[in-house]
Amino acid sequence: MEKVNRKENKLLNRVEIAFKWKHDGKPTPSRKEVMDLVKTLEPGSNPDFIVIKDCNTRFGQPLTTGMAYVYGDKDSMKVEPDYIHKRHESLHSSTANEETSVEAPAEEGGEQ
Repeated sequence: MEKVNRKENKLLNRVEIAFKWKHDGKPTPSRKEVMDLVKTLEPGSNPDFIVIKDCNTRFGQPLTTGMAYVYGDKDSMKVEPDYIHKRHESLHSSTANEETSVEAPAEEGGEQ
């Protein structure tokens, strides 16, 4: 993966990375694979605060381009729309664990 551009956006508390990935002889990378490589491009970043946007693969070419936003904290991520949070919730460890741990209490009692 090649970092095309890196910009620190202090107002939104994030780092914006434009990337280009040539994947010769391999299938289109998954969103999880892209997140893992962005984590290596930006050392010290929390994978729960990484958002992948505008990820495009060219037809007939092994080239994927896109934007990755690495946020500083969870509150800063609130600027992203709800559909982005839903798209990434299965990839983020803490949000997936919080939502699956909440269960409805079982009702007891019955007719005898």
